[in-house]
Amino acid sequence: MKLRMGLQARFLLLMGVALLVVLALVALLLNRQEQMRREVEGVSRQAMRTMIGQSLRRQGEATTTQLAATLTNPLYYSDLDAVGALARGTLRMPDVSYVIVFDEEGRVVHDGSEDIASYGKPMDDAMAAGVIAAKGLHTQFDDRVMDVSMPILIGQQRVGGVRVGYDMQAIRRFQEQAVDKLRARLDTLGQRHVIWVGLLGVGLLVFGALSLWLIQRLLVRPIRQLAESAQEIEAGHFDTVTPIDARNDEVGDLMRAFDRMSRSLARHDREIRRMAYTDALTGLANRLAFRESLDERLDQMHGAGRQLALLFADIDDFKRVNDTLGHDAGDEVLLQCARRIESAVARVGGEAALLARFGGDEFVILVQGADDPEEDVRGLATKLAETLVVDLGAPVDVQGRQVFLGTSIGITLFPEDAASGTSLMKNGDIAMYQAKVAGKNCFRFYSRAMNQAVERRVHLEQELRGAWDRGELSLVYQPVFRLVDGAMIGAEALLRWRHPELGFVAPSVFIDVAEQSGLIEILGPHVLHAACSDAVAWQKARQDPDPLFVAVNVSPRQLRSGDLPDVVSACLRDTGLTADLLHLELTETAVIGDELHASALLSELRGMGVRVWLDDFGTGFSGLSHLRRVPVDGVKIDRSFVADVLRDPDDLALTTAIIAMAHSLGILVVAEGVEKEGQYAILRERGCDFAQGYWLGHPVTAEEFLQLRR
Repeated sequence: MKLRMGLQARFLLLMGVALLVVLALVALLLNRQEQMRREVEGVSRQAMRTMIGQSLRRQGEATTTQLAATLTNPLYYSDLDAVGALARGTLRMPDVSYVIVFDEEGRVVHDGSEDIASYGKPMDDAMAAGVIAAKGLHTQFDDRVMDVSMPILIGQQRVGGVRVGYDMQAIRRFQEQAVDKLRARLDTLGQRHVIWVGLLGVGLLVFGALSLWLIQRLLVRPIRQLAESAQEIEAGHFDTVTPIDARNDEVGDLMRAFDRMSRSLARHDREIRRMAYTDALTGLANRLAFRESLDERLDQMHGAGRQLALLFADIDDFKRVNDTLGHDAGDEVLLQCARRIESAVARVGGEAALLARFGGDEFVILVQGADDPEEDVRGLATKLAETLVVDLGAPVDVQGRQVFLGTSIGITLFPEDAASGTSLMKNGDIAMYQAKVAGKNCFRFYSRAMNQAVERRVHLEQELRGAWDRGELSLVYQPVFRLVDGAMIGAEALLRWRHPELGFVAPSVFIDVAEQSGLIEILGPHVLHAACSDAVAWQKARQDPDPLFVAVNVSPRQLRSGDLPDVVSACLRDTGLTADLLHLELTETAVIGDELHASALLSELRGMGVRVWLDDFGTGFSGLSHLRRVPVDGVKIDRSFVADVLRDPDDLALTTAIIAMAHSLGILVVAEGVEKEGQYAILRERGCDFAQGYWLGHPVTAEEFLQLRR
């Protein structure tokens, strides 16, 4: 009997087929949904890991860089209280597990704790070697911590460094919690939609198709959009617009949460950028921000026929404020100077002007000519520089005192002087240095001649290195006479340089190069030893009842180093010269610049029996009252006063007053630069003790001096 399939069977068959199709489609959809869930989870995990890692790294590097800059002065002056305060402030920041401030040899200076149990101990952890060897910002990772370190520099000298450690375990826990929440949300959503799709699929194929469409529209597409947004954020585009759905369900919650997270990351990125591009003290743009703006301006102006000028302004004698009033007062002075510069730039510099602080007491200003190519940017820069010289020359009120400073400004022009940002900044620095050489509190425009002068100075420094070993440097001796009876009592040792190509180089030139470059700390002990050896040779060659002393000049840098007594003691011991036959001459400004430190060193030298003289007396910032506090045996009246004693009553009166007041303090007086018989006579009449100069005797070699003595 042939079976007959009725409508009901066909319907059931059709429904069964439809159900199978729907189930197959549901299975396919669920498989696809699971794949997408894993994809979203993986992308989200990777995105969060990257975003959090990058954000933490930027935050750590910015914090460490700022902390290193803030620690420069406290570490240099060994101010442990200030170092500790900065370290503890950083330790209180989220996710920071340790802060270590160390010296140039890798020993711990401070760890933020109250008792500093690790003080003075070398860092011996696995990352310590990389931290000590690093010459710049250095970041290291391991499973537990992200270590960010930064050397602390004074100029080119490394005085130490700082390390900040961030707990990576806390970051990973936060990441895993976020991923778990995301996974739970996706799982919940998937389960609910499976139920709906299954129920609707059993009922109607149309409803199943509609369910598929709804899933595609309400679930898959938002997740895809979120994944795309996550990829954009992963690529560093934190300002990416994240899709927001007004639905009040889990997907809507997820999308809104993702949007809040995106905006939070963008906000943190802006904050990190602000910290990275802003000077912490003044709120002005820093070197990095200025350089990027300068390069951008130069790219826009190339070929456009427009001009700009860079003004490098350096506060004169600012170190004196820190040394005398302290760094808090120094910061207050810097803030007031920054506000004055900002006001002057706003009044004179124009709308396109840009001001930045490069660190320390150096400010840089960019001024730009108008759209009219005929606009003279040189005139604008000149007007602004004149305004700055006047404004910054006014007294600054700080801690109830008035501080008088000035500013030295170097100006360079684009495209006249250079076409690149690097060259412009170098030229501006050179011009600013020339303004300081010109007497400070003024401005100078860059010129090619300045560059040549700098190159000559660098060449001189290179040639000066090793000049003593090559025999190019030698000593000559100018005799010193007693005015009462005209007897020769000693000689001043003077350094001379005969270069095989340059010939005789003026002492005023190469001594300044040696002082600025630090070579004087190498040459000074050589000169001292040679002078003492020659003095011993004089005594052996002629047995005088009154042996001759030798006077040796000591530079301010040698005095600041603090080891001068040890160097002198070793020299006397090696040469056999008695201490009373060695006279050390120091400039007045070198002694007064750090009176307490200088007084301690000079007292130690005098305790050894060495005589101490103040050279060039009357040309510095001090008065005779300082002689009561600085232990010296004598002063040397500067030649500028002696030169005019015969025709200038003021110089004669000042010279007479110096002699009288020095004698009242029990201090001897030497007159330099005696070149005429009349000068000799009037100095002897006014009671001056000793004299030297061309009228009495020219500088001669050690052998010639011995013959002269005979």
